[in-house]
Order: sequence, then C-alpha cells, then structure tokens
Amino acid sequence: MIKATELELKDIVNINDGAKLGPVKDLHIDIETGRVVALVLQAPRRYFGLVRQGKDLVIPWEAVKKFGQDTVLVDLQT
Repeated sequence: MIKATELELKDIVNINDGAKLGPVKDLHIDIETGRVVALVLQAPRRYFGLVRQGKDLVIPWEAVKKFGQDTVLVDLQT
C-alpha cells in the first residue's frame, strides 16, 4: 500500500521513452466508488522556475503500471 503523500516524493517515469514527467500534484477520485481515477502531475516550470508552462498532465489510472521505491512507471503513448 502507498500513501497519497508519498506520491509527491516519487519520480513519475514514462516507460515508452524514459522521460521524467514531473511530481504528482493531485489525485482524481471517483466519490461513488472511492477509487483513484487519475494522477495529476504539475505542469513543467520555465523562466527560472517561476512560471508554469502549459497545463497539468492527467494520467489515467489504467496507465499506471508499477510502483517502485523511488519511481512510478506509467505507460503513455507519445
């Protein structure tokens, strides 16, 4: 089992290209079933780390493949 607060500390990595996608910002949870529906990752920063670039990335729960000690592997088609 993993706590939601622990997700902030893990690297989210796409297994298709090895790219680090950014930190987990939030979770989407279905309030009727209580299940996690998606991970929400922070948009990348630019301009000396002050301004967010683009929109947050929403990763469907079905794309989450493996939780490791330091990393979460996701399968996103690019």
